[in-house]
Amino acid sequence: MSATVDAPRVAVQVIPPADSRAKLRERAFEAALIFALLISLAMLIALFIDVFTKGLPGLSPEFVTDKASAFPANAGIATSLLGTLWLMVVCIVFIVPIGLASAVYLEEYGTDYADQRTWTGRMIGRFNTFVEVNIQNLAAVPSIVYGILGLAFLVRGPLDLGKIILAGGLTLGLLVLPVVIIAGREALRAVPSSIREGSMALGATKWQTIWRQVLPAAVPGVATGVILALSRAIGETAPLLLLGAATFNTQNPSGIFSAISALPLQINTWISAPGADFQALAASAIIVLLVVLVLMNSVAIYLRNRYEQKW
Repeated sequence: MSATVDAPRVAVQVIPPADSRAKLRERAFEAALIFALLISLAMLIALFIDVFTKGLPGLSPEFVTDKASAFPANAGIATSLLGTLWLMVVCIVFIVPIGLASAVYLEEYGTDYADQRTWTGRMIGRFNTFVEVNIQNLAAVPSIVYGILGLAFLVRGPLDLGKIILAGGLTLGLLVLPVVIIAGREALRAVPSSIREGSMALGATKWQTIWRQVLPAAVPGVATGVILALSRAIGETAPLLLLGAATFNTQNPSGIFSAISALPLQINTWISAPGADFQALAASAIIVLLVVLVLMNSVAIYLRNRYEQKW
């Protein structure tokens, strides 16, 4: 006689079809989202039309090459534009090595302590968790808080650098450093583990694997994160104002020890000044800043699409 085995019973939950009220609520929610999106686009388009209408007539080569002036007819953005470039140079030199090194440690070495049972391993694991949580929190801190930090520790306080471009660039670097670390970790995480395993199986050390295999594969993502972080830093005004940066400067910066000058500060000065002529100058400077931001973001998109590898 053959024994029969009863098949296990599986409870299947039947989801009732959505009623007309649920479909109506879903459509209403979707319509509300589309309406909010259209309002945002309408406001953005209105701002663009206003800025370009006022600023395009004042754009000229002389506007880019002339220094700041108290007379609108002779005013230019050369000083503030050069100051912005110097700030970005300091910011890049600061955030790239520190941000990349932090991302490599947290993603490649910090995970080694997750499963260790020793006291030292648990302490290092808790420290890594503490650092990760704080990096994510710092990415959402308002920029004015970083301005207070830079004023207390860089311009004054322990370092006492003064109101120079070096202090401003370091402050902006602290502002965007969490973004670079997070972007770097995501780029490293996107590299398949099979590359690491194959390299180490061939006899390479962990550092050789990271340096010669993982980092080259993660360069597009890291570069994109750095450029996007710089795009945020280049438009910040509040931290520089708190550092005591001069809002009117006629001396072109010659290095990182020159007085702080930046294009957003010049725009803020012209917007605050009375008269339609200064408003038009501010609109022209905003167009130049928008062009710089679009170029930077275009470079980021190009790097991502050009060097992105399909695994």
